Amino acid sequence: VIRGIAVKVADGEKGPWTLKSEDDIREFLGPPRFTSEVAERTAETGVSTGLAWTAVGGEILFIEATRMHGTGKLQLTGQLGDVMKESAQAAMSYVRSHAKELGIPEDFLEKSDIHIHIPAGAMPKDGPSAGVTMMTALVSLLTQIKVRPDVAMTGEITLRGRVLPVGGIKEKVLAAHRAGIKRVILPERNRADLEEVPEEIREELEFILVQKMDDVLVNALSEPESLKLSPSNNGGEVSASAP
Repeated sequence: VIRGIAVKVADGEKGPWTLKSEDDIREFLGPPRFTSEVAERTAETGVSTGLAWTAVGGEILFIEATRMHGTGKLQLTGQLGDVMKESAQAAMSYVRSHAKELGIPEDFLEKSDIHIHIPAGAMPKDGPSAGVTMMTALVSLLTQIKVRPDVAMTGEITLRGRVLPVGGIKEKVLAAHRAGIKRVILPERNRADLEEVPEEIREELEFILVQKMDDVLVNALSEPESLKLSPSNNGGEVSASAP
């Protein structure tokens, strides 16, 4: 807003300028950048909603997974960096090693290829925090269970299915709130980072603090009861506010 006023001053316009309505704000900031398309995008299996940090704040991102006839290859697109590609490979390895528990045929890759795509291909993407989102999209695709449309998530994964902490929690939570998300899945070890989120935002969201991937799936999938999951004792702790 201040930058916009500075431009007006430089152009010779005289103030004062006041902001009394949304139209006044839109004059300086332009049209809204965030639109709530989560429900529409997650209406199909194989799509999950993640949270990303950027230099200008948090963003939601969609991860799409599809399956086609092939020979067991994993294809990754969306201008992904090396770390994000490794996260996708780790997610695939975990799914393959836990296929039985997930109700997936253990030979599902023998005659199939898997393609993971993250839209907004013009924007480079990297980092490990989309690990849980990629794995959720894969499990949704292969089990044909949809992801809940009100859920977004972030977290790094290990080959053992542990969920590790990530950065940019405040920005990511704010992005989820703007997009109309109601449930945010975060690593348990990011609990303290919620203190940075404004209280009025925390009160409008449900936070699920997870330790392992089974906790994520229990809270992200629309019908998790059909899978043989082994969540933590609390299945992902629900926290309505920061400690």
